[in-house]
Amino acid sequence: MSEKTSPDLSALRIRRDAPAESGPAKRRRFPSWIWVAVVLVAAAAGAFLFTRRNASFAVETATVSRVTPGSAASVLTATGYVVAQRKADVASKGTGRLEVLNVEEGDHVEAGEVIGRLEAEDVGASLQAARAAVVQAQAELERARAAAKEAQLAYGRARDLLADTLVAQSAFDEAEARHHSAQAGVDAAEAAVSSARANVAYAEVQVENTFIRAPFDGTVLTKNADVGEVVAPFASSASSRGAVVTLADMSSLEVEADVSESNIRQIEPGQPCLVTLDALPAEPYRAHVKKIVPTADRSKATVLTKIAFDRLDERVLPEMSARVTFLPSGSDSVAIDTRTVLAVPASAVIERDGRSVVYVARQGRASEKTIETGRRLGGVLEVVSGLDEGQIVILDPPPRLREGSRVQPKS
Repeated sequence: MSEKTSPDLSALRIRRDAPAESGPAKRRRFPSWIWVAVVLVAAAAGAFLFTRRNASFAVETATVSRVTPGSAASVLTATGYVVAQRKADVASKGTGRLEVLNVEEGDHVEAGEVIGRLEAEDVGASLQAARAAVVQAQAELERARAAAKEAQLAYGRARDLLADTLVAQSAFDEAEARHHSAQAGVDAAEAAVSSARANVAYAEVQVENTFIRAPFDGTVLTKNADVGEVVAPFASSASSRGAVVTLADMSSLEVEADVSESNIRQIEPGQPCLVTLDALPAEPYRAHVKKIVPTADRSKATVLTKIAFDRLDERVLPEMSARVTFLPSGSDSVAIDTRTVLAVPASAVIERDGRSVVYVARQGRASEKTIETGRRLGGVLEVVSGLDEGQIVILDPPPRLREGSRVQPKS
């Protein structure tokens, strides 16, 4: 039996100077398609997140505004304007150059007060001539009366002589004719005096027409002519002015509102209202329906309704925009709470994480705001804190809407 030969281990050596193998050679290599897949998934996720953040939501918006608690029980609302029921474009009755103008915009005038005056030299001269004619006519009347008296005496003597047959019939007839003629002369002279006095009255009217007077107590709204311009009734020529000033009785201010035909049956005279002026949104006025004009505007399908203020002040001006809130008939207007509170449509408020949240639209982005709400006033909620008047809020915010989301109002 042959003997096994042992391996010669002395030939084995560890080479310490040999270069070490690189790291990737020691690790397990992954197929390249796995790395491509990872990159694609990461890109898709990033694109999804970018698209979600930059997605644009078409939303409906509303403005945070002030409302009165009393308007929560309103029947309906309408818009209109403050209008003076007594208003006039004051013009001259005569034609001439405006010599004096005594008022400016905002001045208060009383009925009959002289607002302005036209040049009056020509009509003044006519008046003097007419008065002189009266004096002349009166002198002619006195002469006619004297002649008539003389003729009457002669007629009387002739009549007595004729009775004694001391004068011929022809002489008597002549005296009688002179008597009647003299009496007719008196009648003519009296008529001439009346005519002359009528001419004086006409000339006085012409002079009075050079004065422009206020037809009623009121306030000057606009001044339409200046001293030196030619004015005429109804602006009878292109080179002349018509109205010199526009005058309004400020105590006659009312609101004229257009109410839809379909809602007019909900309105009746005497019904209480709240009038909110755009210029004074925080201070509504108590008012009531004064009159429903018995005709409709076919172009707008509305009926004109006149609203009278229960109390006016100097801040209410003609042509101001107004919003009228009609309250139920029989409501106690004195008990109406006219104080205003900040409010937002109830549909704009959502609950998130136990908080009342609204989204404010600003520069095309949604901004989340946490607010504190108070009473519910009809379709709106009182805002205690968290919002300011005039901010734009998003109604019915979409579930995916977040801080910074792009938004655009629905057309």
